[in-house]
Amino acid sequence: MGASPTTGNTNKTSGFALVNGLNMYHEVHGTGAPLVLIHGGGSSIATTYGRVLPEFAKTRKVIAVEMQAHGRTADIDRPLSFEQDADDIAALLTQLNIKTADVFGFSNGASTTLQFAIRHPQMTNKIVVASTFYNKTGAPGWFWEMMAKPTFETIPQVYKDAFLEINPDSNALYRMYERDVARMQSFPDITAEQMKSIKAPVFFIQGDRDIATPEHAVEMHRLVPNSRLAIIPGGHGEYIGELTTPQNTALITATVSLVNEFLNADRAK
Repeated sequence: MGASPTTGNTNKTSGFALVNGLNMYHEVHGTGAPLVLIHGGGSSIATTYGRVLPEFAKTRKVIAVEMQAHGRTADIDRPLSFEQDADDIAALLTQLNIKTADVFGFSNGASTTLQFAIRHPQMTNKIVVASTFYNKTGAPGWFWEMMAKPTFETIPQVYKDAFLEINPDSNALYRMYERDVARMQSFPDITAEQMKSIKAPVFFIQGDRDIATPEHAVEMHRLVPNSRLAIIPGGHGEYIGELTTPQNTALITATVSLVNEFLNADRAK
């Protein structure tokens, strides 16, 4: 099991906020400039960010969320979409009296982050877009073949255990699986024009053995005018020590340093 996101940080509050009809669980760690962390599909705060959240919270006010049907945030009767997730983040920040924020999204959370920058530019400072694709061509054929015929049994047991540890409802676990599969099976491409419209500085991060291809990461980087790109050795989320990956401390430390350098650059301007 990954390290708890509270490790090394005692300045933490947590609770629920009613946003767009959703009772969203969120945690706030640390103080400083706000940084929103958005987890990947089938995941929660700890499974995606448990090994890096304490580091970011040393210098920032980290707002970590669990999206609709994930972790402690229950599902509700409405479609699950990256656009809706982005609107939920915007509503949460408004409730927290945060006018602008940096956003770090991983995998499905990175798709939500792109939508946040597109739909809520006035609230977007900088974004970190990690391990995602903006259209279906960004992932290889085997991924879409797997998504066409998924089975609940193929979900890594560590994900199931981590979910049930914070939400013991096995029906909710299965519902999360159904929701995530349906969303990926009908994955909505973002247009090149929408990518070009992003004004916020963007840091694209990709593993060289990730689900999305390095070539696609370069393509996104070329589309977004004010962007940087890092292709880091390793698989999906290995660079942040995501739950299913090895804990390579040197790699994780290097990623945190790169992200902090990007977020802190030109902050006074």
